[in-house]
Order: sequence, then C-alpha cells, then structure tokens
Amino acid sequence: MKKVICSVNQFFGGIGGEDKADQEPLIQEGAIGSARPIAEALKANAEITHTLICGDNFMGSNTDEAISRLMAMLEGKEFDLLIAGPAFRAGRYGVACGNVCKAVQEKFGVPAITSMNDENPGVEMFKKDVLIFKGGFGAPKMREDVALLTAYANRFLTGEPNRGAEIEGYFPRGCRHEVFLEDKRENTAAYRGVQMLIKKMNKQPYQTELIIPKKDLVPIAPAIQDMSQAVVALVSTCGVVPVDNPDRIQSASATRWGRYDISGVDRLEAGVYKTIHAGYDPAAGNADPNVLMPVDAARALEKEGKFGRLHNYFYTTVGTGTTEAEATRMAEEMIPLLREDGVNAIIMGST
Repeated sequence: MKKVICSVNQFFGGIGGEDKADQEPLIQEGAIGSARPIAEALKANAEITHTLICGDNFMGSNTDEAISRLMAMLEGKEFDLLIAGPAFRAGRYGVACGNVCKAVQEKFGVPAITSMNDENPGVEMFKKDVLIFKGGFGAPKMREDVALLTAYANRFLTGEPNRGAEIEGYFPRGCRHEVFLEDKRENTAAYRGVQMLIKKMNKQPYQTELIIPKKDLVPIAPAIQDMSQAVVALVSTCGVVPVDNPDRIQSASATRWGRYDISGVDRLEAGVYKTIHAGYDPAAGNADPNVLMPVDAARALEKEGKFGRLHNYFYTTVGTGTTEAEATRMAEEMIPLLREDGVNAIIMGST
C-alpha cells in the first residue's frame, strides 16, 4: 500500500478562517478537510496516512519555524508522496504549499506536488522546484483541481513515467528531457525543424521544442531633472485605510482600491487609520500607520525642499493574493487621476 501525506492550511483543515490564521503547525492522522476528496480519488493501492495543518499567517510570519516544525513531525513517517493544497489564487496559501513541498523534497527526497491558479504568486516562486498543477480561481474548482492532482498521483504511485508538463497539466519548469520517438524519421532534429518551418511558412499552428517565456517588461521611466518642482505621490499595497474602510477594500485578493485626502496632514494617526491587510501581523502598522504609509517622512522631506510638494492624496490597496490582472486594472484606473493632478513621481511602497 502506497502512503500519501497531505498539507493544508487552517481553513481547508477545518479549523477556521482568518480568525484562526495564526494556527501553529500540527499533524493529524488520516485525511482531514480538503484531503478527503483527494483520498477518495486515489486508487485502492494508496492511502492518506496523515494531514499537516498550518495557519496562513503563522506560516507567512514564521516560515523557517513553521517548516522546521512540520518537517520534525514527518520524521520517522514512511510516505511515497506529499500533496499540498489545492491553493487556487490564495497567495499566502500558495506560498505555504510551495515551501512545504520544496522542504519535503529536499529533506526526505520524497516527491511533492501541489496545485495553484496561474495568478498565484507561488507559481513563479516554486514552479522550478515543485510540480505545480494548473488550478482554478477558488474553492468551487476543488473537484477539477483534485482530479488533475490525483490523476498524476495515481500514475506516479503505480510507477508510470512523467509524460511532461503539457500532457500532465503542470506548469513547465524549464526542464528538457531526451525522448525517443517511435517514428524513426522524427528522431532527427533536422526533420522536426523542417516540419516546423513548413507549418510556419504556411501559417499553420506549430509548437517549438524550446519555449521561451514572454515577460511583461516595463521600461524604466526617465529621471526627473528638477526635483524642486516635482509632485510626489504615495502609492502602496500595504492596505492602510481610514478606520471605517470606506471603499470596502478586501483584506486579501483585492479588487478595490482607495484614494484618501492627506492635504494638511503631517502624519497618519493611530485610531484614524489602520491596515486591513491580511498577509502580515498588523499590530505595528495599526500602532503607527506611518511605518506602512510614510506620510510623516514624506512631509519632512517636503519641508526640507527635497522635492516640490507631496500629492494631496495617497492611493492604497492590498497585495496578498491579488492577481496580476486585477493589479494591472487598478493601476490603469489610478494613472489618469495621478496625471490629472500633475504627479511627476510615485513612491510605491509595500509592507
């Protein structure tokens, strides 16, 4: 009987939501929470013996400790595969799954797989180290994501070879392997190259054997020649908002942003502003919002004449789990307002 261990966060482990995101690492016997549909989809010759659970905030704020404790829990456990997630678009969860998978492979030499949506930041961080299967946007896609994960797991556990990223459904890792083709004519690179050229010349679809990923590169803006006349704006993904969060910006996977008036304001006061960001411990930021949105430091530089003036508004949203597409859309909505107000430079801050 092949043995599988699953790794989930506090939500999919059935412990709780954001109120339990500080859950410390633990291990339970059997399939817990979202590990159950994985157990059901595994073939009869495989079973889930244990489920690892760790809160998203605990993992994000104490990564080394969390990984160390989880690995200690696996000491002495016999297992043939670890399955983490699915993590969907949840950024903290995706990064946690990637960290657990990578650590398991490095410490125990046991393969580990997970699933994430293509806009989860964990994909770019871990796809070269871990097999990350292409997943849906959220929990409604659980069935499809589990089916893809377990289809591969079932083949792997029975000793079948990996058929490659395109067929199996995981993100390409940039690895190239030698494959012997049945048709002897196609065994030569010359033949395959000519076939691709013929298809290209006839405007027919073809697939190169060396895929070079396209990067969305943003050109560097020209330097400001006269800072004494510059209007500088503060823009951040730190999630600092007025305490009532008037624009209802989400604490994770944001689709909204805010623009707040700071004309005549020398610093952001605790109790007037707070952070609604769910990706880090907010205590320090709520005690002094300026450590996240540095209005006080910007005002001091303005008074020293380092630049012309500070823009009358700051712009804010939340970065954790926010997709690239949503971030791009929000930026495109902010830019016309910044241009209209004559902003010359932006200080883009995070957490």
